[in-house]
Amino acid sequence: MPRTPARSPARPDPTALPNPLHLPWHRTSTPGPDAPDAPGHPPEVPRTPSAADPRADAGWAAGLPEASAVDRRLIEAQIGREVRGSVAVAARCRYGLPAVVRTAPLLPDGTPFPTLYWLACPAAKVAVGRLEAAGWNATLSERVASEPDLAAAHAAAHASYLAQRDALAHLPGDPGVGGLPGRVKCLHALYAHQAATGANPVGRIVSQAVDPIDCPGPCVDLTPETDVRHRPDRAFGPPEGERSRRAGRAVPAVHSPGG
Repeated sequence: MPRTPARSPARPDPTALPNPLHLPWHRTSTPGPDAPDAPGHPPEVPRTPSAADPRADAGWAAGLPEASAVDRRLIEAQIGREVRGSVAVAARCRYGLPAVVRTAPLLPDGTPFPTLYWLACPAAKVAVGRLEAAGWNATLSERVASEPDLAAAHAAAHASYLAQRDALAHLPGDPGVGGLPGRVKCLHALYAHQAATGANPVGRIVSQAVDPIDCPGPCVDLTPETDVRHRPDRAFGPPEGERSRRAGRAVPAVHSPGG
């Protein structure tokens, strides 16, 4: 049965946030397909080594199936506007709703859209936005500049991002996303990349500060009347478990609507 969230996400005391200079950014083991490096799986918690994460493949994002009509309507209800062009669900929340969406590098009119992964989850946007308001962008930019290993991992994440985007369409000039590779500009983009692929070290730092996302319940309710004019404040259905599989491709499920 659909249910309406009983409350809005909590607003924690900004002074209670962890120090972004002290949070680990590296993986301690290689996650398998059933242990995604996504919200709910902090990177400092050891996991059993297994095969390489398939989400690191250059063609993984391009292989995700096109979002269904139902998913598109859910995404539109979450973001409050129409979805343009090709989209796919790259990660889902514990309720089975889209948490991270993979977009196409080119909109239908040919306009470049460099951001391959973006957050659909309203609660995750709020949680990450609080870190940006607390000055984490500048602090993490300074950390990247002062730690050579983190800088190298940050650059590698950028290269991986471009490779996955290029598998869909190459954009002239190879525009970066979220400040990659030289600085930290948009924590939302880096967190979305991490939630979808497990391949972003700065996004991994962010995930340790916001996960599990404080979500009061499913954020949208799909009805025959659902469209972008409706507020995303209703619930949709029961949880679908920890993972969804479509067309043979594993879509990571996050343990909170944070993608």
